Amino acid sequence: MVYYPAYPSYKQSNVDWLGEIPSYWRIKRLKFSTNLINNKVSADDSPLPYLGLEHIESWTGRKIDGEINNSEGLTSSFLIGDVLFGKLRPYLAKVHLAQQNGLISSEALVIRSKAEVCGEFLKYYMLSRDFINVVDSSTYGSKMPRASWDFIGNLPVLLPEIKEQQTIARFLDFKTAQIDALIAKKKTLLDKLAEKRMALISHAVTKGLDPQVKRKDSGVAWLGEIPSHWEAKRLKFVVSTYGGGTPNTGKPEYWNGEIPWVSPKDMKRDFIDATEDYLTELGVAESATKIVPVDSVLIVVRSGILRHTIPVARNTVEVSLNQDMKALVASDCLLPGYIHWLINGLQGGLLPLWSKQGCTVESIEMGYMTNTIIPLPPIDEQGAILEKISRITAKIDAQVAKVIDVISALAEYRNSLITHAVTGKIDVRGFPIPPPTKPEESAHA
Repeated sequence: MVYYPAYPSYKQSNVDWLGEIPSYWRIKRLKFSTNLINNKVSADDSPLPYLGLEHIESWTGRKIDGEINNSEGLTSSFLIGDVLFGKLRPYLAKVHLAQQNGLISSEALVIRSKAEVCGEFLKYYMLSRDFINVVDSSTYGSKMPRASWDFIGNLPVLLPEIKEQQTIARFLDFKTAQIDALIAKKKTLLDKLAEKRMALISHAVTKGLDPQVKRKDSGVAWLGEIPSHWEAKRLKFVVSTYGGGTPNTGKPEYWNGEIPWVSPKDMKRDFIDATEDYLTELGVAESATKIVPVDSVLIVVRSGILRHTIPVARNTVEVSLNQDMKALVASDCLLPGYIHWLINGLQGGLLPLWSKQGCTVESIEMGYMTNTIIPLPPIDEQGAILEKISRITAKIDAQVAKVIDVISALAEYRNSLITHAVTGKIDVRGFPIPPPTKPEESAHA
């Protein structure tokens, strides 16, 4: 860990969350060092590019690569150098220093620095953990919490001399770029582990465990050869399906019961035993949803995530489903775990086959799904395959957990470094920042 010195002397800021600050730094309310820009523009009437809060990465301030969607309705215009602060769910820390003129969602504040504060420094100051926590504590509204400029504008901002602000911002640009490069490498490793996991599962559920076994053509182009003693059957002959629904949200007697209600937002793990929302027995009885038996295969059938992934899981407790979900209940010739891992491992081939065309939201066509031909090993062989997959996933998941821990530690170090630098807990004025490497130099290195 690199050691950074403290400043030679400090004074009390008289602000609990700031504590002591360097003795010569000034402190001022944010609204007196910046201007809130409130230029409302109809997106339909402006040629400027639109930036949504979803295109700002949490805690880094980076604009996320990819297509920027067009907005409809009223937006806020901004100029290069403005700091954009997401007031909706401020705990997400959506803070961006504008690199071009444009439009942003009305859920963001457009803050323009005055001469005594540098925009780059202000961005990092507003990204600091303590600042975000204080803003978040002020929010109103339970489901869509928002912060107000009345509160934010009255928060203190620390003001070293402008050159020192620039030095701190350059230091943080350099160090966060280093940390982000390390995080990117770890995320690449996660992607490789996910690919390896899926490939091993795919091989197990389509080729079996004996590499010497005789094979036959499955008759399905995307599936290829399967062991010669396996069957190939349409999914509809080996499963029954359950649908879901949403009880009336205006009737509190339907909600906050004890029955898990699975929606796509819960489908982020392989096994489901808890959900964000719960129903009462009355909510199930008086709606389109039903109780799904334990060890069913749950699939998201309507969600934007279906552009690239089929979320699939099994429930370890009885659940109900919302209308964007389906459950497959296996017949006697099929172990639920086998069809679960088959869909998980083969989703690259299944997704284009199952996708419904012409929908505003990506969806799976149930007719396409249930008519899919799947490989069907004998039941005892399915059990052996599941044991092998259990060992595979346990080993890889342990590796993934270690990598995620490293990423979390790096992200925490990044946040801590920003907070300490912009509040004067460390003195970075003497930190040597090497000049940028020229392309021709890196090419011959």
